[in-house]
Amino acid sequence: MIDGHNDLAWAMRQLCNYDLDRYDLGGSVPELHTDIPRLRAGGVTGQFWSVYVPSTMTDGEAVRATLEQVDFIRRLVARYPDDLALATTVDEVAQARREGRIASLMGMEGGHSIGGSLAVLRVMYHLGVRYMTLTHNDNVAWADSATDVPVLGGLSTFGEEVVGEMNRLGMLVDLSHVSTDVMRQALAVTSRPVIFSHSSARAVCDVPRNVPDDVLRDLARNGGVCMVTFVPDFVSPAVAEWIEETRQLMAADGFDAGNSKELDRRLLLRAAAGGAPVATIDDVADHMDHVREVAGIDHVGVGGDYDGTAWMPSGLDDVSGYQRLFAVLAERHWSPDDLDRLSQANVVRALGDAEVGRRS
Repeated sequence: MIDGHNDLAWAMRQLCNYDLDRYDLGGSVPELHTDIPRLRAGGVTGQFWSVYVPSTMTDGEAVRATLEQVDFIRRLVARYPDDLALATTVDEVAQARREGRIASLMGMEGGHSIGGSLAVLRVMYHLGVRYMTLTHNDNVAWADSATDVPVLGGLSTFGEEVVGEMNRLGMLVDLSHVSTDVMRQALAVTSRPVIFSHSSARAVCDVPRNVPDDVLRDLARNGGVCMVTFVPDFVSPAVAEWIEETRQLMAADGFDAGNSKELDRRLLLRAAAGGAPVATIDDVADHMDHVREVAGIDHVGVGGDYDGTAWMPSGLDDVSGYQRLFAVLAERHWSPDDLDRLSQANVVRALGDAEVGRRS
């Protein structure tokens, strides 16, 4: 089981400024979705740790904070050497599994993390980062985000150069968070498979963060992987509608609808008052069924986004829940081979294809 996206690093920054003495992830940490015992219980053998920083940071701030995130993941792995192993290649992922350790890979969540510099992109690669999401919630100068007002209508010329340089390095291009135009354009210009590290199917839940069917078909031709996320408002139309209503109430009260702290506060208040819709394992399974139907079994994966959102679907409350999801899929006639492709083989193949495409 290899998951495409987990925000533990940023959660630890917010919780305790990365203090591993204060919160021992080798034991139970109920304040988080993630700790090592629950990763073990969930059958996780590999994790792409997100080295996310907010897209509201300026270039210099974002680069520095991303380096701090990379440093935390490296310190985390060093702190728990019996359980975690830094991995940057397919061979290292396989070696970690043979040793009974969880392969720890890194992915940057947003092109703001390179500060508009291909040199910084190369440095991040050499530090071990193996994918970059081209945007986060806000546009960057060279690519439009799914959740911002479009400016470019896709990628700029420099944006295409970024994709080309990622192909050359052997870094996976991640199209979660980008606008639909960027999805299509990146698929047109990339020479290697791309991923969606944590996105679901737009035909099942119609939100901009999800992937439309025409892009899923292009993804299959590209050889890439859509790693279905568990974020409730990306998998459940009822939850998506409820959250959009909350944003509209915020706007009516004069708040920026993008104010995540205010949004979380209001959602908690509305939930406490009762009547909040609940996403389920079956909602997530519906998305996996759809991606499999449209793109094919070789192009679907898992990208939970644990510790990146306040709530998770019922039954998938933390990283111990993956096996419950696979049991539901087995009931829907996913074979053991299908589940192996979903859980790890497809993303390992994509990572290997990126390595093979690397040019000096």
